[in-house]
Amino acid sequence: MRPKDLEKEEAIRAIALKIIAEEGLENLSMQKLAKEANISPRTIYIKYENKEDLLIKLFIDEVLGTYEKAVLEGFDEAMDFETGVRKMWLNTFRYFKSNRQAYVLMQYGKSSPLLNKAFKERNIKEGQFFAPVHRFLKQNAKARIIKNFPNEVHRALIFSPLLDLINEYFEYKDRPKQIITEKVILECCEAIIKGIKL
Repeated sequence: MRPKDLEKEEAIRAIALKIIAEEGLENLSMQKLAKEANISPRTIYIKYENKEDLLIKLFIDEVLGTYEKAVLEGFDEAMDFETGVRKMWLNTFRYFKSNRQAYVLMQYGKSSPLLNKAFKERNIKEGQFFAPVHRFLKQNAKARIIKNFPNEVHRALIFSPLLDLINEYFEYKDRPKQIITEKVILECCEAIIKGIKL
């Protein structure tokens, strides 16, 4: 890819993420993106089939790797269960708190049927991302510290409540009082830990 083309592609992605963060996913359109990037919509359609294709590629290229790195910062799969889960919860909350566009794309990626297609196109295998978390959960299940569920169930039990709390954080961002604080996050984390432990 020529440097000028690479610059255009980076600008398209940066502007798309800016629109998502400031106006929400529903307000991102290819026409709006082209106008903001000062390019022809045709230029965008050369690289992306449609809005969904753009979002999936943004999710994989701009969010997934960065999100994984943020969640795993200071995490060690040899940590005791409580410490490991607390670390991941705080890391996740802090990351999304300052990266709303990543949160929006993460929610979109979870519910989009195109995600599996994108993973197949990129040859991304199940467990390729967050492998240390998967091993951490398996070790704790094997040691009979937590209930023995499949990894997908453990992930849902541990991370779905956190993502809902982060959604509440954004809901309250424009209100007089923020109810979702790190203290609340940690208190909720303790409740989840108690519920999943044997």
